[in-house]
Amino acid sequence: DKRHSKIDGYTAKFDDKKSAESRNADYANLVDTYYDLATEFYEWGWGNSFHFADRRLGETFHQSIVRHEYYLAGRLAVKKGATLLDCGCGIGGPARNIARFSGVNIKALTLNQFQVDRGNALSEREGIRDKVELIQGDFMKLPMKDNTFDGTYAIESTCHAPDRSKVYGEIYRTLKPGAIFACYEWCLTDKYDPKNKTHQKIKKDIEIGDGLPDLAHTSVCVKALEQVGFEIIETRDCMDDGHLVGGEEWYVPLTPSWNPTKWPRFQFNPVMFHGMPIIMGGLESLGVVPKGTVETQKMLQAAGIGLPAGGIEGIFTPAWLMVARKPLK
Repeated sequence: DKRHSKIDGYTAKFDDKKSAESRNADYANLVDTYYDLATEFYEWGWGNSFHFADRRLGETFHQSIVRHEYYLAGRLAVKKGATLLDCGCGIGGPARNIARFSGVNIKALTLNQFQVDRGNALSEREGIRDKVELIQGDFMKLPMKDNTFDGTYAIESTCHAPDRSKVYGEIYRTLKPGAIFACYEWCLTDKYDPKNKTHQKIKKDIEIGDGLPDLAHTSVCVKALEQVGFEIIETRDCMDDGHLVGGEEWYVPLTPSWNPTKWPRFQFNPVMFHGMPIIMGGLESLGVVPKGTVETQKMLQAAGIGLPAGGIEGIFTPAWLMVARKPLK
């Protein structure tokens, strides 16, 4: 499989001699390669929706994921039959859930052709292909006309952009006047100290494990929205909302468990964590899985270390909520 053979070139982009600027310059190749490598692992370990959610009292893992999507969709304040853009859609799990929830039509865009093919096949299988269409394209230059969409959302995707103002500007351009953009953005928080070696290591692990050119601070993202012309309705860290009363923090699914029914936590216990690359290595040598699978597994494990560490330290959030409106005039 040619997709999995790309791993050496991918990890080289995060060599200590390479800068965030060089990754930003080559972001399209970086992100496309990352999702060629990671998509099947994500789907196997997490499901069809590639994002986090805090877990409220009484919720299952899946229920928390879907509730998190429905909340964002509700912030768009659109009518049944509206046309939305999912900006950075993965394999379209959120788009299919939101289309069923809101009765809307969704154009879902991803840079990665493998995700387009997989997502459209799933939409067909689930009988919702007429409502949800995945399209290959770059959100830094959206292949849509001005004033097209009744609303746009992005779930943990615009963090891959090398320039937030450029991607937000494209979203602004393609929204109808008066329409709303709502997103969950991956951000560094006010607790991040760029001089702290532990914080630096966490940031690097998140970037290499998740295909990010560079992690931005919350203030950078809010400022970029304002710069392109959006009226800010609300910004806040959604992961501070409801988990305190009998629920779980967003990063708990990435913390180890010895209970095989606690998925995906079971795969992060020390035996599974260290054993999976060995098992995959055996399968790789037998030709059962593609060459490069082991190194891909290790690359994703960097995210499995960095993300919960970032959550525990409070220096990172995967759900900096931003809700903004394109002015009527």
